[in-house]
Amino acid sequence: MATETPANLPPFRIGLGYDIHPFKDGRPMVLGGVTFDTPYGLDGHSDADVLTHAVCDALLGAAGLPDIGHFFPNTDEKYRGIDSQKLLEEVAQTLRESCWGIVNIDIALIAEKPKIYPQLEAMKKRLAQSAGVSVGQIGIKATTNEKIGSLGRAEGIAAHATALIYKS
Repeated sequence: MATETPANLPPFRIGLGYDIHPFKDGRPMVLGGVTFDTPYGLDGHSDADVLTHAVCDALLGAAGLPDIGHFFPNTDEKYRGIDSQKLLEEVAQTLRESCWGIVNIDIALIAEKPKIYPQLEAMKKRLAQSAGVSVGQIGIKATTNEKIGSLGRAEGIAAHATALIYKS
């Protein structure tokens, strides 16, 4: 039995994003646009904000657009060390120009360290600001990998993000 979407509802799309970065001593730890006070950070071409990169890919994927690497290649020196919130701002602007609005963004961060909870609200606030949405439209959860695999051995951090968008 086929069901139809009611005509009065705008079309919705869901996107999934994933990113992973290894730890590197001497780099700033930036997650969700917030800098954590640690002697280590994540290795990458930009600020290596794994959480924000996953969000960008979720939004781009929901809109049927290419991934973050297409728009901001790690072979381009102008993106070396860039604040990933600027990337998210550009992604959100691209969606708006294509008449897509953001319903919500949900993120799962997988990390043995650092402790995320003390910065959770600051991260939500910063991501909401960059995406042009309210704080209530952002969800962030953190979990460990229960000492299994490279993430469980605290070799890096991974993030999964989902985004729901609608045609405005």
